[in-house]
Amino acid sequence: MNRKYRKTVIAGNWKMNKTPSETKAFMNEFKTIMPKGRWCDVALCVPAVCIPAAVRAMRETRVGIGAENCNANASGAYTGEIAANMLVDAGCKYVILGHSERRAMGETDAEVNAKVLTALENGLVPILCVGETLEQRETGITNEWITMQIKSGLNGVAEDKIRKMIIAYEPIWAIGTGKTATAEQAAEVCTSIRTTVRHLYGARIARSITIQYGGSMKPGNAAELLAQPDIDGGLIGGAALKPEQFVDIINAANQE
Repeated sequence: MNRKYRKTVIAGNWKMNKTPSETKAFMNEFKTIMPKGRWCDVALCVPAVCIPAAVRAMRETRVGIGAENCNANASGAYTGEIAANMLVDAGCKYVILGHSERRAMGETDAEVNAKVLTALENGLVPILCVGETLEQRETGITNEWITMQIKSGLNGVAEDKIRKMIIAYEPIWAIGTGKTATAEQAAEVCTSIRTTVRHLYGARIARSITIQYGGSMKPGNAAELLAQPDIDGGLIGGAALKPEQFVDIINAANQE
């Protein structure tokens, strides 16, 4: 982390877990144990049906609520989809875009880019996910693959908008598997991501953008991962479903 130049952000990604009533119970427990420090930003990205309950429960706190996806269109005949302005009206601050689980459903780089542009236009903070498969890592094309994802995802994003984004590096082979990239592996890719941003937008913007690591970050490895200079937080899956584990990761981010 480097708090001199950029924010540290710990964000939870609940995926398809918890009902609205379970969300209320989680938030109430979380509020009683959440750290009082103001060093890092905290977000919880929850299923769409849980957003109102999460927003109500955390209204008096500094925790930002986010969504796990949005549609690139403002409105229309898109049954089952949710527009960015709907998320804003519901009280969201963040939205996860381009997660590998959605890409596995057929979401393309162009679609991710369209969603990023729409989210920014509506004032949301996009968390743009990038990551490689185990085959791509073993082939030695990790940095090339992720550079392509970043260039595609940021296509058309203006300099005044890129500062409002977060990029999350999530090696696909470490999501939900219990496997974690070593601190050195994670740091190498996050440094490469910052280098790509520098080539696209210049050194000042590259210094200011928050880059998270996701992929089985948990209390036992959070401090080591967050000690890397180019890792500015985490996008947390399973550990974000348990208040005490999520708080342990936040505490790791709040250490000197």
